[in-house]
Amino acid sequence: MDILTKIHELKIVPVVVLNSVDEVETKIGGLVEGGLPVAEITFRTACAKEAIEKSLKLYPDALIGAGTVINEKQAIDAIEAGAKFIVSPGLSKDVFKVCKAKGVLYLPGVVTPTEVMEALSWGLETLKFFPASSYGGLKMIKTLASVFPAVHFMPTGGIDQTTMNDYLAFDKIVAVGGSWMMKGNKEEIITKVKEAINALGGNK
Repeated sequence: MDILTKIHELKIVPVVVLNSVDEVETKIGGLVEGGLPVAEITFRTACAKEAIEKSLKLYPDALIGAGTVINEKQAIDAIEAGAKFIVSPGLSKDVFKVCKAKGVLYLPGVVTPTEVMEALSWGLETLKFFPASSYGGLKMIKTLASVFPAVHFMPTGGIDQTTMNDYLAFDKIVAVGGSWMMKGNKEEIITKVKEAINALGGNK
């Protein structure tokens, strides 16, 4: 099964900020034990590469990707650490080139028709829509989808359990990203993940 298909099956991609590799067992472990074995570990913190490595060592069957990847070095570091997919908040030609050379799924962020067209010119048809709630949310995604029927989206930013099903009901959305289930200790994360999965309802 390819990575994009797996993301589409899981429906939710938790955005995980790790300030220390010691948090891996709490946060990634909570996701895995809760039944959502996928994470976009952000490169906002210095330990991101090591956190990806530790996550894959402890949870080899989990789908671990890297987020907030904004330059070539971060992309190389993430892929060397074992990241299965790379996500950016915007379009980066340098990150795209690394991912293409390494055969790794790249999901760059877009919000405008011009950005979608740029991504399409690179051969990319599945894109992150970020920050979703600040740029028109589902209404804007539907507008873009009407103009670019080949494109699918993974909206992230301002989405939570109360709004995720509205997004997921639209057939051009492969999954939603979010961090609402990541607060608290391991047991609290497990509980929130289970609640999110149960809330998917007909969108499972």
